[in-house]
Amino acid sequence: MKCLLSLSAAMAAIISNLDALELQSPAGDLRVNLELEDGALTYAVYYDEVVVLEPSPLGLETSIGRFDRGLEHIGQEERRIEESYELPHGKVRHVDYLANELTARYRNEQGDLMEVVFRVSDNDIAFAYRISSDEKVRMIVESERTGFDLPKTATAFVTHQAKAGTGWMGTKPSYEEGYLLDAEVGTASPTGLGFTFPALFRLGGKGWLMVSETGVSSKYAGTRLSDPSPDGLYRIAFPEPDENGGIGASTVATALPMTTPWRTLTFGETLAPIVESTVATDVVKPMYEASMDYRPGRATWSWLLWQDPSMNEEAQRTFIDLAADLDFEYILIDALWDRNLGRDKLAELVTYANSKDVDVLLWYNSNGFWNDAPQGPRNRLDSAPAREEEMAWLQSIGVKGLKVDFFGGDKQVTMKLYEDIMTDANRYGLNLNFHGATLPRGWERMYPNHMTSEAVTASENLVFSQGFADSEAWRSTVISLVRNPVAAMDYGPLVLNNRFSGDPESGNVRRTTDAFQLATSVLFFSPLQHFGLTPRVFEEQPGYVIEFLHEVPAVWDETRFVDGYPGTHAVIARRSGTRWYLAATNGEEEAKTLSLTVPFLAGETLSLIHDKKGKQHSGLSELTVEADGQLKLDLEGHGGAVLYHRK
Repeated sequence: MKCLLSLSAAMAAIISNLDALELQSPAGDLRVNLELEDGALTYAVYYDEVVVLEPSPLGLETSIGRFDRGLEHIGQEERRIEESYELPHGKVRHVDYLANELTARYRNEQGDLMEVVFRVSDNDIAFAYRISSDEKVRMIVESERTGFDLPKTATAFVTHQAKAGTGWMGTKPSYEEGYLLDAEVGTASPTGLGFTFPALFRLGGKGWLMVSETGVSSKYAGTRLSDPSPDGLYRIAFPEPDENGGIGASTVATALPMTTPWRTLTFGETLAPIVESTVATDVVKPMYEASMDYRPGRATWSWLLWQDPSMNEEAQRTFIDLAADLDFEYILIDALWDRNLGRDKLAELVTYANSKDVDVLLWYNSNGFWNDAPQGPRNRLDSAPAREEEMAWLQSIGVKGLKVDFFGGDKQVTMKLYEDIMTDANRYGLNLNFHGATLPRGWERMYPNHMTSEAVTASENLVFSQGFADSEAWRSTVISLVRNPVAAMDYGPLVLNNRFSGDPESGNVRRTTDAFQLATSVLFFSPLQHFGLTPRVFEEQPGYVIEFLHEVPAVWDETRFVDGYPGTHAVIARRSGTRWYLAATNGEEEAKTLSLTVPFLAGETLSLIHDKKGKQHSGLSELTVEADGQLKLDLEGHGGAVLYHRK
């Protein structure tokens, strides 16, 4: 009898092991354990002996049945993924992607199939669901059970979800909220609505984890993290019903078979793998071919400091001339041009800009009827006939790109609007920049004319709030290490006026140094950089600053994290061709000396734009990196530095 019981126990162990799967990274350090117990599926993540995620739930609830319980494991397969691709508008130019893939198959109680696909590279994990049925052809995804169970000792660096329909003219949510730093993982959001992607977690002294998503198209909604349980379990949350003015469902309607977006995890013992990761583009494919080679570049922009009164012909000609004098590629003509300039005058300005080798980017309101934002043009991009007519006209006068504002949600219907605008714009050779908008999730590869998106509390708030201006330096160290790693970020950096105003005697006071401001042009990545410069730059800045502005790139061949901690300081290096730019900002009031290791610059002599002690203006010197790659940088409080190869 005892022998029979032992045999039964052994058979149970074998059956249990059949329902436990493991997938390792190519180097073998990062691994996912997938386990089915009592019909419920969980995954856990480890890096060597570090627990990155404790066993976390998987699955969906749908109109055709549940895929989070009553599951039966029916098989799996593994394969190696090896792919190379180019990112013409990226923080890197060339990517070699190597990962191991596991597809695990499960039947639910209704007999329908759920495949869970995991890809594991040396620092990144991406996973998605595939649902198919022998009989059913459509489905509603009502919710996800997907979770991320952080170790209880972890802390969070996260920005919360805004309540729909709040904010200026009811335009929220627009990914423009503040950050919690080093918060215990059980900490709830101030709105009770959870946290937006990306979310960064520190695993004590054992490393860092970034959680985000990619591959969101018109076939799904954008999601976020729910408020956590007290012990640190965050779940995927769908949009709120009131988002996008209440238009559209907060669930997902889909044909079968279907594949969800990818949820992504990046682990690093330091922040380097997170800042340098390309997982957002590694696991997606282009949705269409680019109709032309879209031009990245830098833009002048009157609105930031000169505001609405600058929307007149004289001011726009002034900023076209400024772009030409700085060798910038673009001018952004912002809101109200339709009313203040009119279409004929705008066409004249485009011709004038083109005569100076400057291209024009043009602002549009996304509305529609989902908020009360009054700025025009309105009602030109929200329907296909109006959009086609408008874009044909834009192409005919030579406009090269659009800044589209005020979206206000992550519902599937909103994702479709983004996709429709980008797809139509590609036919007319127009690049896209989205403001008041969600995080772009792999869009720089999926939609080749997507250049950048805001999705951050951006520089316009320097004009609106002295409190925001006071914390500008602190914020630079947060958004460069938390928001910007997963996608391009149109912050609108580089203001050299002493006040955030067109009037030198009024407006909010700038607290940061000139070297800090110059550093943000490199620290913040966006293939369209809308700089807050005015014509006063030629009167107030030395020649080496003007030279720097002429030369600083907007896209990069390589990006490297050097040092930093959100809230204290950030140091990132980027390469264009053979030239390196290393940018540092100090988020604190106290001056500090950073001891850095930069082996890729060992023995190199570079130019250094640095803080002058006690002064806002910068200085220029030469600095030679030690043969072993050691480097010291002195930063004033709220200061910065740029170390770079001059031409």
